[in-house]
Amino acid sequence: MTSRLLAYYLPQYHPIPENNKWWGDGFTEWTNVTKAKPLFRDHYQPRYPADLGYYDLRVPEIREQQAAMAKAHGIEGFVYYHYWFGNGKKLLERPFQEVLQSRKPDFPFCLCWANESWKGVWHGEFTGKTLIEQTYPGRKDFEAHFYHLLPAFADERYIKVDGKPVFNVYLPLKLPDLKMFVDVFNNLAIKEGFSGMFLIASRCPLEWNPLANNFDGVIGSEIMQIRYGKWNKYNKAEYYYIKKRIENILFNTFSVKIKKRIKPLILEYKEVINDLITDRDFDFDYYPCVIPNWDNTARVGKHSIVFHNSTPELFQLHLKAAIKKVQHLKESQRFIFIKSWNEWAEGNYLEPDKRFGYGYLEKIKECLC
Repeated sequence: MTSRLLAYYLPQYHPIPENNKWWGDGFTEWTNVTKAKPLFRDHYQPRYPADLGYYDLRVPEIREQQAAMAKAHGIEGFVYYHYWFGNGKKLLERPFQEVLQSRKPDFPFCLCWANESWKGVWHGEFTGKTLIEQTYPGRKDFEAHFYHLLPAFADERYIKVDGKPVFNVYLPLKLPDLKMFVDVFNNLAIKEGFSGMFLIASRCPLEWNPLANNFDGVIGSEIMQIRYGKWNKYNKAEYYYIKKRIENILFNTFSVKIKKRIKPLILEYKEVINDLITDRDFDFDYYPCVIPNWDNTARVGKHSIVFHNSTPELFQLHLKAAIKKVQHLKESQRFIFIKSWNEWAEGNYLEPDKRFGYGYLEKIKECLC
């Protein structure tokens, strides 16, 4: 039975003035990726891209190659991260705007509004500094936001359900007036000839009902519960892991508090995937989010979390569980979200690397055959 696999797509592979100011001239995601180092025995770092190399997303041929790879292996489309901070402030918009204006690649897409303040902690700066704040000025700003996105929604490549553009709000609970946002986007979509918006929430508690908030579905955010809310469950295994590798004298203490941690939190991928898709059933559409891997040491070093020993074969088991999870849904709504296509500094990517090549992509294709 058919599933609709959509992969998140990070645009931070070209310099922008803001990142140059915060992190130095020429900063991109590759800046962190290339300086990563192994922090414990058998730690898979650094990671080297294979076929696409250390690309620049201002190059249209790279975007064409990415789409061709994804399409050939069964991924239906990309979910481009979209940054709108309020009052028209946007960042990293160039790659997607070029995709939109050039009409290439001919590959489906939708958007995820990554409505989150940018903080230095993402890159190992633990002073609590906010680089740019996410704001919500009100109705007029929601209207301006919608009309900025209207050319994308109207594009024939844009992914829709029953005539409704699919739009993922990353942190809906952060909106001070969620009802206003939903009303504005839905009403303007109808005014502009659509059937409304197909709104999908993420980063929500499992008990949050999207239908009660006029959303159409919710993406599983179990990885965030593991990152921030389930450490106690894994501490025993973590201490055992450290004990087995006690000879590494550089890392002989562990704390679950990020700022004090001197060794990454190391979780076995084969165990953690059991917690990445809930076994609960819901009266609304729940879309699993599958994770090929997680290792953000490239960004935050010893303060990171590592899903250790991920392999294409284990990822295939994870994906099969996700496919099973959505089979009861209408075929047009059997969405599975993959985090991610190219988040290299967090260690979650499908693009070929020097160790596994096309391994993860090939397992996706096998699952869909």
